[in-house]
Amino acid sequence: MQTIAYILAVDDVPANLVALEAMLKRDDVVIRKASSGEEALELLLEHEFALALLDVQMPGMNGFELAELMRGTERTRQVPIIFLTAGDADSRRQFRGYEAGAVDFILKPVQPDVLRSKVQVFVDLFLQRRNVAAERDGLADIAVALAEADDAKDQFLAILAHELRNPVAALMSGLDLLDRPRTEEGSREIRSQMRRMVSHLGRLVEDLLDVSRIKEGKFALRLAPLDLRDVAALALEGSGHAVRAGGHRLMLDIPDRPLEMTGDFSRLAQVLANLLVNAAKYTPIGGNLSLSIQDAGEAYSISVSDDGVGIPPAMQSRIFEKFAQIERAGSSLQGGLGLGLALVRHLVDQHGGTISVISEGEGKGANFILTLPKHPLIAVDPAA
Repeated sequence: MQTIAYILAVDDVPANLVALEAMLKRDDVVIRKASSGEEALELLLEHEFALALLDVQMPGMNGFELAELMRGTERTRQVPIIFLTAGDADSRRQFRGYEAGAVDFILKPVQPDVLRSKVQVFVDLFLQRRNVAAERDGLADIAVALAEADDAKDQFLAILAHELRNPVAALMSGLDLLDRPRTEEGSREIRSQMRRMVSHLGRLVEDLLDVSRIKEGKFALRLAPLDLRDVAALALEGSGHAVRAGGHRLMLDIPDRPLEMTGDFSRLAQVLANLLVNAAKYTPIGGNLSLSIQDAGEAYSISVSDDGVGIPPAMQSRIFEKFAQIERAGSSLQGGLGLGLALVRHLVDQHGGTISVISEGEGKGANFILTLPKHPLIAVDPAA
């Protein structure tokens, strides 16, 4: 809320400006003084004023001329003007003043109580208008945010319905086929496909649960010493079905020695598995994937790359956002909820690491690069 109002005081006599400032001194008012019309115009460009107190008789540009210029400018058109004049304000002078936009005349010598009461009215009106405008803008921002959240919810529900419908339909079809006579080899293939669908559904549920935990602040790491090679082995096991389903070739570049660090074993395996599944998902059948781990001193550098559909430049800045997905071309793998990479970024951040993506564009593959400190300096929830 705005709590300060600026008042413009214009008078060619310095003593008068000092007197006005003393009379109007209060916590919610700032007086800006000008000794000429030209100087006043400069101040009007710098501040938004609640009120202008203009001396009528000034050398050069007088108060009436200044008022007319103020009324002719959009920025200052609505600033209330009170004229301060010495001697009698005859009807002719008053008419010109009101014609120039004055709201009142005050005769000199100025009575402090009279001036303060009039100024109080305009200061209060100004602050009320500004606060109402701020509240209106705040409500508008809230309305926009709610609309965006509603759109995101609708998008999420549509994706969720699609992602659940396909594997459930496949499972129903598999059960129906198993009820019919067929060879043992045929039955094994159907059961294998059904397992893949169940695994896919399990990943969807786990992603949803993780996002819910993060949102509720119930997500914490279980840090312990580990060997990054064992993490990679678990990730390869968890993503193997996706690699095999796409008929991909997976190249590994992992040092044949202990890769010791401190981290959450299962969550780091989830990071690598998600990246490998993502690479398989967005690579046409028979593509090439790679996983590389390098010792970079105080951290490990990990790369997961593919020669798949690539990431359009406009999408690269949003790829780690929730529900962000790109169109898949030629991939036989099921899609997802667009949560996997968002979870990956959160888990990497929790470990004090970084993640980025490099892609030369559509059809040119992608390379996700992680940096994980060997001993992250983060607090651990012992109850996790």
